[in-house]
Amino acid sequence: MSRRTYFLTSLNRAVVLYNESLIQKVIVFGGIGKEGFDEAKVMKEYLIANGLNANQIIEDNLGYTTEKSANNLKEILKSHESEPILIISQYYHLPRASYLVKRAGFQNVKTSYARYSEIRDFYSVFRETIALPYVMILNL
Repeated sequence: MSRRTYFLTSLNRAVVLYNESLIQKVIVFGGIGKEGFDEAKVMKEYLIANGLNANQIIEDNLGYTTEKSANNLKEILKSHESEPILIISQYYHLPRASYLVKRAGFQNVKTSYARYSEIRDFYSVFRETIALPYVMILNL
């Protein structure tokens, strides 16, 4: 599965939650990756094409890494650390993403994941098993 497909599964989850009025705003993170497109821009366009109000979507084109995206939230939300945050990603990425958002100062953090999995997830689970302790150790 391509990285683009992973984005689509998470974006589709955001569309479902938005349509069910469980979320009101979406922040999409990314930059120009090796694929050659601006991830945040493409994600915003997809969400608009699937019924979300453009005014309810915020782009962070400087979120090249999960850590950078988490830290960018302070500026985007003007340091409203009490703001409820819902992270939508693949299930294996959520522990690290949640940890980094909390480390950035936000305590009201919840998660939701795309209801999709595939054989490649074994690699991703392994990668995240190493990545989470690594970022935690760097924080000591």
